[in-house]
Amino acid sequence: MNKKIPFSIEYNIHASPQLLYQYLSTPSGLSEWFADNVNSRGEIYTFIWDGSEEVAKLIQTKTNEKVKFQWQTGDKDDDKYFFEFLLQVDEITKDVSLIVSDFSDEDELEESKMLWNNLIQDLKHVLGSS
Repeated sequence: MNKKIPFSIEYNIHASPQLLYQYLSTPSGLSEWFADNVNSRGEIYTFIWDGSEEVAKLIQTKTNEKVKFQWQTGDKDDDKYFFEFLLQVDEITKDVSLIVSDFSDEDELEESKMLWNNLIQDLKHVLGSS
């Protein structure tokens, strides 16, 4: 199996961290922009796209600051890879940044970044901040 490489992308979001956190951490919020439907049972989240399901475990959360998921694919390398949403507020300007961290196969890096760009555009549209 190819080793995946980490990447991060920063987005400016015109919304409060409290509102944004709801869209990053709850099944109903994630269903608005990330997947067609999201269900959770405790820390296990099921993401549904066009009838296919992917399962992720919520491995870290800090209210209004951070949400971190780990895909549960059954591979022995599952524990090495995650995707994370980190919220940062500029002390002076109060601008809110969303930093998305993920992993991708090297030959799919540009596609992965484009996917996140499209997803975050959807999120901004839902928030009314695009």
